Amino acid sequence: MSVTKSDPIPRRKLYQEVADRLRERIERGEFAPGQQLPSERELMALHGVGRPAVREAMLTLERMGMISITHGERARVRKPTAQTVIDQIAETARHMLLTSPDALHHLKEARLSFEVGIVRTAAERRTAADLAHLAQALEAHREAMRKGKGFLEKDMAFHRAIIAIANNPIYDAICQAMLQWLAEFHKDLLRLPGAEDLTITEHTQIYDRIAARDPDGAAQAMTDHLNRANEKYRQFEAPRDITGG
Repeated sequence: MSVTKSDPIPRRKLYQEVADRLRERIERGEFAPGQQLPSERELMALHGVGRPAVREAMLTLERMGMISITHGERARVRKPTAQTVIDQIAETARHMLLTSPDALHHLKEARLSFEVGIVRTAAERRTAADLAHLAQALEAHREAMRKGKGFLEKDMAFHRAIIAIANNPIYDAICQAMLQWLAEFHKDLLRLPGAEDLTITEHTQIYDRIAARDPDGAAQAMTDHLNRANEKYRQFEAPRDITGG
């Protein structure tokens, strides 16, 4: 019987093994959120490795969002949240947007589907307090246009106020990430003549539909808003916006 030779099993570095063992202990609950991990010296003795392997393992866990490292203190286990998960992929996503010709289009498409669904939920669930907060966000946006300062930040704040009505931290984290990534490409475009007035008008229409508890109308207003914005941006986008060239 012939035996087919498989690819060789890659040799793992010591720090990867240490990181995996610590991760498993954290996931089993041996170290609770907020609890300190053993000292470097204790980990070295426990795993029979040197200080470099322990430190690299800790940095790996920090990059994964599982622990926090503060100079002069032992590392602590972080409480997992939707925001920490999104933070871990932020730089990778930014790199993808800067280097992939299709990534920005895909991001806009994803945002459209996401926010149209969320605005339906907002129109169905909104309370009087939610509506008051959204009205404040809209007025702050108008004020930013009048002052000519902070328009993009208040634009993002209005959309986040809509997301907040759903009271779902995963939605909050996803929305924050998408808006930040898009802002890197569209900061200058929002200053185009007429763009700010159009944005305020469309935000007002979205607010009115949410206030009226009209999910279909709110979804249509959000669809029109994002489609028009995307089309306006597309007229001024060039390959250099994505490639950085």
